[in-house]
Amino acid sequence: MSTHYAKAKWEGTLKDGKGKMNFTGYDGPFNFKSRFEGGAETSPEELVGAANAGCFSMFLSALLTKKELTATSIETKATVELGEDNGPKITSILLECEAVVPGLSEEDFQELAAEAKAKCPISRLFTGTDITLKAKLVS
Repeated sequence: MSTHYAKAKWEGTLKDGKGKMNFTGYDGPFNFKSRFEGGAETSPEELVGAANAGCFSMFLSALLTKKELTATSIETKATVELGEDNGPKITSILLECEAVVPGLSEEDFQELAAEAKAKCPISRLFTGTDITLKAKLVS
């Protein structure tokens, strides 16, 4: 369907080195502290979360469109946990979604949110990673 590009460059040792990631609309640093100690720069895991949250929100919108419904808003937060499993590993992703969708029942919303989580391309990429969802229909 389409091809997208992103680049990363790393210089130096793991702990003392520095990196830079760039892609359309973003050009910024990352380092050991941002990944493992809560530093101010971004991290690959943060970008994974943004990708998963954005993909889920768009997929949910597509499912709503098929039902001839339009969301006033869909806001999704992704919490990405970096744990340990023979080295660093993303162990879980929690998607928290709040949506305003006039004319949609809570039951139908939960079904569509679950389908969006299961079928969005980024969630499918992480097969084997526990991705949970908390979805809330806001009126």
